[in-house]
Formats: sequence, C-alpha cells, structure tokens
Amino acid sequence: MKRHGITRRDFGKLGLAASFAAWTGRKAAAETNSDTLRVGVIGCGGRGTGMAVNMLDERNENVQLIALADVFGDRLNSCRNTLETHDNEAISGRVHVDDEHCFVGLDAYQRLLETDVDVVLECCPPYIRPKHVEAIVNAGKHVFAEKPVAVDPVGVRQIIAAADEAEDQGLSFVAGTQWRHDRRRIETMEELHEGAIGEIRAMQADRCGGFPFFREPENDWSDLEYRIRNWLPHNWTGGANIVEQAIHHLDIINWVADATPESVFASGGRAWLPDGELYGDIWDNFSCDYEYPGGVHMYHFSRWWPGGTDSQSGERIVGTEGVSNAQDMGEPGITSTVQQFLDLTNSIRGEGPYYNEGRRIAYSTLTAIMGRMSAYTGRRILWDEAMESDLSLVPDELDFDREYPVGPIPVPGEE
Repeated sequence: MKRHGITRRDFGKLGLAASFAAWTGRKAAAETNSDTLRVGVIGCGGRGTGMAVNMLDERNENVQLIALADVFGDRLNSCRNTLETHDNEAISGRVHVDDEHCFVGLDAYQRLLETDVDVVLECCPPYIRPKHVEAIVNAGKHVFAEKPVAVDPVGVRQIIAAADEAEDQGLSFVAGTQWRHDRRRIETMEELHEGAIGEIRAMQADRCGGFPFFREPENDWSDLEYRIRNWLPHNWTGGANIVEQAIHHLDIINWVADATPESVFASGGRAWLPDGELYGDIWDNFSCDYEYPGGVHMYHFSRWWPGGTDSQSGERIVGTEGVSNAQDMGEPGITSTVQQFLDLTNSIRGEGPYYNEGRRIAYSTLTAIMGRMSAYTGRRILWDEAMESDLSLVPDELDFDREYPVGPIPVPGEE
C-alpha cells in the first residue's frame, strides 16, 4: 500500500469491500449504458422485491428495472405488481417491465441474461446462487448477489472463480452483506484497525432469534416445488441459520480480524424442531469456537428457537484497551441496504471505488459453512480442509418430475 501512497486509514475506508484494483488500476470496465443502467432481478420473492426497491431508490439516479425472472409465476407477478404500484413514484416510475421481459421456469435466469440488462440482482434461495452468479458473469453482466453465496464448499469455489472472471472482465460485484457499506461500521473498523481498543484478544458474534418462516405444502406442488418454496429448513437449499443469517456477523468478524479463521470447533443440535417435511433436516442451534491468526478466539452462537426464548444478535470485540460492538465509533449514514446499490452503480460507472466483493463474500460464506461442518461431524475443521472439501449438497439436476426426499438429520460421527 505504501508503494501506491495509500495509508491504512485510506484502505479502511473501503471497508475491505472494494477490490484493491480500485487503487492499483482496474481493468477496463465492461461496456454498459452509462446514462441509464438497465436492471434485471432473478428471484422475485420478498428479498428480490425488497432489493429492487432499494436499487430503485430515488438517490440512485438513472436506473431502470426492465426484466424479472423466477421459477414460479405467482412470485414474479406479485413482485411486478408491488413495484409497479409502489407508493413512492420515484420507484414505480422507473419500473419498465413488459410481458416479453418476464421469464418463468427453471431456465428463467438464462432467458433474462439474453436481454440487454446491464446489472442483475440475484436474490434466489442460496442453493442456486453459484450457478446463477457464474452465468451472470459469463454473460458479461454486473452482479449483486444476496448472501450467502453458497451452501457448500463446491459452491464457494464456483463463486471464487466467478469473482476472478468478473475482475478480468471489469465487472462490478457487490454482495448482500450490506454492513460493509454502513458508514458507522466502516468508520469503526478504521478505528479498530488503527488500534483504538489496543490489541484484539477475543471476539464474539451471535445471531439468536426465532424461525423466519415455514411453508405448508399445497396439493398441486411437486416435491421440488415444495423444497424450493419451503427452502429455509433444508441444508441443501438454505444452509441452516449459521450460513443463511449468521453470516452477517461472521463477515463482520472476518473484517475486524482482517483474516479468515484457521479452524473451528463446534457443537449444536436440534432442540425443538419436530420431524417431518415442514421442518426439514437442519439443526436449530450452533455453538462455535473459531480460532483466528495469533491465537485469537471468536465465540459464535446462532439459533432459530420459538417465541418465549431470548434473542441476541451482534458482535463484541475485546481489546487490551477497551471493548467495541463494531459500530460504536462511527457516524450514521445512508441506510446500508441503499448505500450498497449506490456503491454498485458508482463502481459500474467508474464514479467511485471499484467493487468486487466476490472473493470476500465467498470466504465469509465458507467461514459459516465450516462451522456447520464441524458441528455436524463433531470434528475440528481447518480452513484449508473446508476450502478443499468435495462436499456438495445441491442435486446435480433439478426436475419437477423427480422426488427430493428430506435428508436425514445430521448426527455427529455418522459421516
């Protein structure tokens, strides 16, 4: 960094989210319509709809939504209607999705990528994200990918390859761990990295709350349709709480440490989830001891338990000269769910730092996955072991005429 005249403070302002290419000279940016960016959404459920609203925020100038894709027509229609009739005319006025740009089915994402969209928001359930991100980048489109970006190490490596390809093409890549774009956290991280609380000795990160949703089956749904619609409680579709939601906090810890963990020793179980299709095969609680370089330990607790139990989410960073919650030394800014899209569009247009968060979000996803791997197997898992693992949870082929039985609930010691 000294060779390029950059201080640690300068680098910290990027929140480690922007690629170092922002400073050393990025490759030529991919060709886009820089006056008005054309946006497509893959995955039109609540998350996709919400991300589209954030992308079309009035502070993000010259963007238009022109295409939607989803496996299911009812979700696409609901998303389209919500956006077209949005109370904020600054949002509804920039929705220009005609019938020819609405794509339904397992191949809907491929047909959307054949259009002239410049940037794609990938908001499907996590199991399919590696395949979609790879296809988006190969089509020469800029990408926003929700978190997590995979449910297994095979998918993580697929994302890493796509991120490298994106950089080669000059494509921007922003991930849905939006706290990397939160001013309070960016400024706090800068202070932590400059020694505001001394040498970091221990860390903690929790994500403990209720179960977000279950979906009862309907008579006309096939086995695969039910798996996709009720994706949260299945390891192969959602990854379990530690991967699907706790990743936000694990990503913050990696940011604090400016590193990934060397190993993890974990436990957990299935304390209240009943058996049956509705409740899938995941565990409902995880307790992990991650070890980072320098012998620094981070303790993580995540669980999905019902009402009547306490909730706790956040981070605690303990240093030799103080304690921080990773957001207490900064000033509030624009909400991070909007700021992430301002940063994305500025990156695309070359009007701000170049963002390629692909490798970073892949590493944070693997951090979560290795915690689950350790808990399910009862073994300590090393970082390199997780990165090189051939564990693949997602079926090779998706077919509405096939059955996809609920997997056995993991039992430590039974590989």
